[in-house]
Amino acid sequence: METTLRTIEISDPAYERDGLRQITVKTPNLAGRGDITVWIPDADLIGTEPLPLVILLHGVYGSHWAWSLKGGAHRTADKLIRNGKLRPMILAMPSDGLWGDGSGYLPHNGRHFDRWIVDDVPSAAAAALPPGSTLNVQSGLFIAGLSMGGFGALRLAATYPDRFRAAYGLSSITHADQLPLFVEEHPSNYTQANADDESVLAVMQRNRDRLPAIQFNCGTDDLLIEHNRTLHRELTEAGIAHTYVEHPGAHSWPYWQQHLTDALLFFDKV
Repeated sequence: METTLRTIEISDPAYERDGLRQITVKTPNLAGRGDITVWIPDADLIGTEPLPLVILLHGVYGSHWAWSLKGGAHRTADKLIRNGKLRPMILAMPSDGLWGDGSGYLPHNGRHFDRWIVDDVPSAAAAALPPGSTLNVQSGLFIAGLSMGGFGALRLAATYPDRFRAAYGLSSITHADQLPLFVEEHPSNYTQANADDESVLAVMQRNRDRLPAIQFNCGTDDLLIEHNRTLHRELTEAGIAHTYVEHPGAHSWPYWQQHLTDALLFFDKV
């Protein structure tokens, strides 16, 4: 596992709550510091086996605390584990790099927001584990996200298919040209040297023989519903394996709270 971390600061367990641990690291990928919230199950739930790591990516305007303090992701995972529906896993919830309204998890403006997620976040999460616990990042690394984070999860899993076992997108942006629906920064900031790198479909087509397991869903009242339907149709026409589901709901936290369960159970099955 590659790492470019220069420094790492981890919260004091004496002041932590609900299994949430805070991390700040300095990395060349961000040309500065980045924040990560990590959720670690209670010690009585963790066995001796290396634990899988699920990276959860937030959407525009958000940061590392969004999935836990707006979506209650850690409580969802804890309940599923305690009810025997989910094997223990670690959640890593990083900031996107805090560029503009959203970095898009793309490399641009001299920063590698993609490598921050793929390389630095797993390294930092591993360093934050309690003594005796380890991560299974060789065969147990998963990624999910909502909206811009869904774009990041699907695109990063397709771009670095050998790093991830599976990816899940909720209410996902499917192409960088949809970012202006949410951000005020000029679209040229997200332009990639290879235009295919701006498209989830194009990257999946490029690496079609190496893709991890892919699922995504969208609410029927979501402003991105037609984009998700188009991606589903084009992936189907291209013969690229995936699962797509629609549910009632809008582009909102109640939808993401409810359907995070789908993503975690999917990862557990994989």
